[in-house]
Amino acid sequence: MTSGQLNTSLSGPIPQEEWNRTYGGSSDDVGTYGQQTKDGGYIITGYTSSYGADAPFSWLIKVQHRGDLWLIKTDAEGQKEWDRTYGGLGKDLGFFVQQTKDEGYIIVGGKKSFWIIGSYDLWILKTDAKGNVLWDRTFGGSGEDLGFSVQQTNDDGYIIAGYTSFTNGKKAWIIKIDSQGNKQLDMATGRADSEAASIGLTKDGGYIITGYTPSSGSGKEDVWLIKTNSKLHWDWLKTFGGPNRDLGLSVQETEDGGYIIAGLTESFGAGKGDVWLIKTDSKGDREWDRTFGGSNFDSGASVQQTRDGGYIVTGYNTTTIDNVGSYSRLFNSDNIGRVWLIKTDSEGIELWNETFGGTRNDWGNSVQETRDGGYIITGVTESYGAGKEDVWLIKVR
Repeated sequence: MTSGQLNTSLSGPIPQEEWNRTYGGSSDDVGTYGQQTKDGGYIITGYTSSYGADAPFSWLIKVQHRGDLWLIKTDAEGQKEWDRTYGGLGKDLGFFVQQTKDEGYIIVGGKKSFWIIGSYDLWILKTDAKGNVLWDRTFGGSGEDLGFSVQQTNDDGYIIAGYTSFTNGKKAWIIKIDSQGNKQLDMATGRADSEAASIGLTKDGGYIITGYTPSSGSGKEDVWLIKTNSKLHWDWLKTFGGPNRDLGLSVQETEDGGYIIAGLTESFGAGKGDVWLIKTDSKGDREWDRTFGGSNFDSGASVQQTRDGGYIVTGYNTTTIDNVGSYSRLFNSDNIGRVWLIKTDSEGIELWNETFGGTRNDWGNSVQETRDGGYIITGVTESYGAGKEDVWLIKVR
């Protein structure tokens, strides 16, 4: 299949798609995060409505109320070696996976025990190298609670970012657990409708968190950047944004001790929404920011600093096309979205960009530089595969 469309008008090395793979069945299957594993293969998480405990009840339970957390392990060419589903007769979601020091995996997401009643609890699972569950824990109350990001910590525990619900709305939620999943510390912060979308470890033993909040800053929702120490005490908080919605979705400490954030801005840029890349110093003060996008709706989802000191970003780019025969919750019926891969230099200046997709909607959720100098993108395709939505893994080099 030919899926890549390359902008060759910009300087820099020209990447080539090596291969792409789809995973899924006849229903909705979503890939949210993937990374290269120590053996050169890949681990992917997300959720599946095609397989798992509640798939046989598709005649009874509507797709929006069912699904299992999905873990897929592939070889270096993206061929599936094994997969596991986790969950029951409710909606169970996986949002982030990381290979752990023992070559197993830690996965975070959400668990809803019953398909109609109840709310999500934040769910974290630890598996061995074959995906067998060693332990799992849920955290939450009577409202909705979800986990979006997890990192193994220096003491072999884990730090989780997400949100927890109160009667007056959501608050960003950070939880520190030990190596067996027992809670050690937690912090719920922000006013109504704040979320923590991504968390990273910092060189000083603390944590860097991004997300979005309506309770600080100048707009409807502003990008939030929070630095804490190892005990979850704040070092500082910064917000970035304008009069409209601005979201921080991915963060990483950079080689110079600053931070890089990727997300969405509706306040700045050329269109209804643009990819937003923000670079700060070690105190969270903005050094530069860049927007990428056209007149339609575009968004960034994931960023990583590359070995050359620049940055790689994925998300989606939306194009207006007449007579598109599909509708997605992300796009208007006369638009289609494509996976978007953007490479910049160390100052955020675009070197090249590439889109991947077909005649329906496709989007990227995570990107990582691979050990051979290429990139692996995890996302979702409606254009290819077996079902309405399939997990999509794209290798570029």
